[in-house]
Amino acid sequence: MRKQLIYDLPIRLFHTIFTLLFVVAFAIAFTVSHRSPLFPLHMLAGMTLSFVVLLRIGWGVIGTRHSRFSDFPLKPSQLIQYLRGVLIGDKHKWDGHNPASSWAAIAMMVLALSLGVTGYLMTSGSKTELIEEIHEYLAYGFLATAIMHIAGVALHTWRHRDNIGLSMIDGYKMGVSPEATIPSSRKVSGIIFLIVFTAFVSSLVMGFDPETRKLDAYGFSLTLGKKKKSAGNSSPQKNLQKSHQRARLASQP
Repeated sequence: MRKQLIYDLPIRLFHTIFTLLFVVAFAIAFTVSHRSPLFPLHMLAGMTLSFVVLLRIGWGVIGTRHSRFSDFPLKPSQLIQYLRGVLIGDKHKWDGHNPASSWAAIAMMVLALSLGVTGYLMTSGSKTELIEEIHEYLAYGFLATAIMHIAGVALHTWRHRDNIGLSMIDGYKMGVSPEATIPSSRKVSGIIFLIVFTAFVSSLVMGFDPETRKLDAYGFSLTLGKKKKSAGNSSPQKNLQKSHQRARLASQP
């Protein structure tokens, strides 16, 4: 059975970069403290994650057939039909995203943007316990959705003998109609995507000062995390007070 080209290069690049950025951001957030020198990488990864989602939204409008959101089967009846088919071993195959992966993709993109908004509020001086809790719950929701998505891909591959995980790497699927194929992988668009992505990351890196943890980019000035307290960071007034206290103690009999 001949493979058909289904997914273009930009959507495959997005899928890979999106996954890596979330893994980096989540791993750092839950393994290091806010005062760690590594913690700003969590925020930078989160900002970049939101940016690539915006690029994906644009491509979901102007991209090739199966990259467009209009191709996503998002009707609840389609999702129920798909889940029932997985359980009973129905061999029906979807040309592009199946209903479960479509819902998961939409959910993760919404969660990524929500994390970006709450993360920005936390770094722009609007930090409250409520916003911090919402940000944390969104992160756990993202993780749960990602785990269910991975489990769904594994179950689909096993039940349907259809390696949809591989198709998001090379762009090809088996068992779909020839009419579903796309004429080109849009390599030029993929290169443009990488250039825009690289330019955005570079601007963040160049605008970030690790010493002060200040990020100045695109007209925004943000503080990424808290600096580690040290004796050298004490204010002159506090140092003077400590000196007076030590002098008084030394003068006592």
